[in-house]
Amino acid sequence: MNLLDSPVQASAAALADNDMAAMAAALMQSRQTILPKRLAAPGPDAGQLGMSLEAAATAPDHGQLLPWRFVLVPQAARARLAEVFGAALIERDAAATPEQVAQAREKAHRSPLLLLAIVDGLRGDPDIDLFERIVSAGCAVQNMLLTATALGFGSALTSGKALKSTGLRTLFGLGPGEHALCFVSIGTVQSRKSARLRPAPADFATTLSPDGGTVPGF
Repeated sequence: MNLLDSPVQASAAALADNDMAAMAAALMQSRQTILPKRLAAPGPDAGQLGMSLEAAATAPDHGQLLPWRFVLVPQAARARLAEVFGAALIERDAAATPEQVAQAREKAHRSPLLLLAIVDGLRGDPDIDLFERIVSAGCAVQNMLLTATALGFGSALTSGKALKSTGLRTLFGLGPGEHALCFVSIGTVQSRKSARLRPAPADFATTLSPDGGTVPGF
């Protein structure tokens, strides 16, 4: 008999699978949004950032379009981003006070490591819907956040109206079909709020009824 097919071997494999599933679940449950203002240096080094990006590459990608990309915003480029944030606020609200503009600009400097996530609605097969591309990008982002958590860092996603501004599109060289989804911030946690209450599966999972509609539970 092949030892790999023995009950003992099968049991050991099942335990290993269970351990891996438990570790994955624990990692996901330990991830918590830490706002950029609560993140400080050091952020991930080049090797750790590479690990996060390699994790992003494992996201589902129908048609292998690679419909998303990330742009790193180094410290040397933060002043340019700050200008865009300030100008975008003034563009939306001409009555914005100097203090409000300064606060908008300051957001560009908060996180030790900052990336912009971008999705492309035109790249590759036009039959692959933008929503599916955004889901793929979201999976890539989540993989990065989980890797950051496993490495001991805090992380957050941030967005805002400035993402749709002409200045930001110009700064990052966005093409006609590209959309700025969110910023990804990663750094060392300085403080954190209590973990929020997460929804239970029953709050968001139902079962399709043979008669149409859905019924509670799964």
